[in-house]
Amino acid sequence: MSAATGGNQGAGPCWADVTLPDLNAGKRFYGELFGWTFQEGDARFGQYAQALHQGARVAALAPKTDGRMPTAWTVYFASDDASATAGRIRSAGGQVITGPVAVGEYGTVLLAVDPGGAVFGVWQAGTHRGFEKRGEVGSFGWTEVYTRDPAAVDAFYAEVFGFRSMDLSGTAGIGYAAWTPAGEPATHDHAIGGRAVMDDRFPAEMPAHFLVYFVVDDCDAAAYTALQLHGRVRRQPEDTPHGRYAVLTDDQGADFVIIDPTRARPKAGG
Repeated sequence: MSAATGGNQGAGPCWADVTLPDLNAGKRFYGELFGWTFQEGDARFGQYAQALHQGARVAALAPKTDGRMPTAWTVYFASDDASATAGRIRSAGGQVITGPVAVGEYGTVLLAVDPGGAVFGVWQAGTHRGFEKRGEVGSFGWTEVYTRDPAAVDAFYAEVFGFRSMDLSGTAGIGYAAWTPAGEPATHDHAIGGRAVMDDRFPAEMPAHFLVYFVVDDCDAAAYTALQLHGRVRRQPEDTPHGRYAVLTDDQGADFVIIDPTRARPKAGG
């Protein structure tokens, strides 16, 4: 798991936000869970609340403007040219849902769907460079897409963003690959995200989706806090070679992951 920090990093994840029906409830939940404080966004672009951890921008909360919108976290990948990226998305078999649209001087955004059906975003930075902290407690740590069509999805992200896939299926216990940016060594230290296969252990009605990970200093304590805040623990804390993690759902229905990288289980033979 890469722990790179600051600004946009190549074509990797550069931002994450969650769309919620009750913004104030979201501030209470994530503020208590992660120690986030919130800064109101530009009124021209709605009630977009920037989440800060120790003064650094780490994520955002956005109100649902349409009841049909999912209550979910979205990860955004950096682009130097959102319009060109939109063209590659279409040619690679994806679909652009919204944009590209300029958000004032802050940057340009688009939302898209990959060939497997997972929604993601693209951000071309202006004055808003994305994460100001990552890989540290209280901030973004990792993302991965869950899909039923790994071949098409791997090819899609390779064409759109230049990601290369490292097959880790033998060690992950599930069809899994880690992505590294074009031009970077295909090693764990350079990985920026992953792809997991949804097999028969996943409900048939569950759509393809991204999961966003946030770093905590005590996975078990954070999971307990989420329960006290009326969230749910979808997967109980467990140790992995990359840290102790748990899958949670907030009190409004958005899924995410917490991970304590200091509690890494030794790799087999290590």
